[in-house]
Amino acid sequence: MVSAIISLGLSGLVIGILLAYAAHKFKVETDPRVAEIISVLPGANCGGCGFPGCAALAQAIAEGKAATNACVVGGSKVAEMIAKIMGVESEAAEPVVAVVYCQGNCDNAVISAEYEGLEDCHALHALGGTKKCSYSCVGLGSCVKACVFDAIHMGEDGIPVVDREKCTGCGACAKACPRGIIEMVPASKKVHILCRSYDKGPVTRKNCKVGCIACQACVRACPQKTIFMDRGTLAKIDYKGCDNCGICVTKCPVKTIKSYEEKAEAAAS
Repeated sequence: MVSAIISLGLSGLVIGILLAYAAHKFKVETDPRVAEIISVLPGANCGGCGFPGCAALAQAIAEGKAATNACVVGGSKVAEMIAKIMGVESEAAEPVVAVVYCQGNCDNAVISAEYEGLEDCHALHALGGTKKCSYSCVGLGSCVKACVFDAIHMGEDGIPVVDREKCTGCGACAKACPRGIIEMVPASKKVHILCRSYDKGPVTRKNCKVGCIACQACVRACPQKTIFMDRGTLAKIDYKGCDNCGICVTKCPVKTIKSYEEKAEAAAS
């Protein structure tokens, strides 16, 4: 009986020593800065930074795998706090907002089919959509559902409208769009060519009243030479050189190009 107790005790001692050794050997060191960074992040877990959530971003920043200004939602204020935690200079990040590059509502775009089914843009996109233009907004609001900041709503004409004041630039709406017509653009840029159709001009003209017809009037008119033809059929702006002069807006014969100020004034009237 005594020997059994001693044997059991020795076994327990050996197991305890082995567990203690294993705990020491395989101990995972936790960087205290990770918790500090998490505490200053917004906690939206929107994925706008490119990481699965705020905790993953905090870990990446602490390991030097992400910039201190990677959180687009937090902006410069959060970037400054993170830089202080990391003991580095704060990196300025230019705010970005979502832009919907389509005006293909029911009045402008040619409707080719009717749809009744799942209210999801990906589902309708898989069926080809209801408009002649295969690049146009599907119009079922998957982008609206993806926005956790209530910054995008479906307009009365069936095209999403971005509230630039609420938009944090997280990019969730852009990721939710199956046709890639929503992009994140520097908030300081006000002029946009609102079309993403790569069809040839005559085809685009038949499909939509306000689609880019590749006339290149905007390219020729731009004093900064920042407008170019993508694939030869779609005018785009290189925002790095755009100074918001708006000359291209006045030259576009089909009103594809709009300025934010113009749209804001129209909405207010």
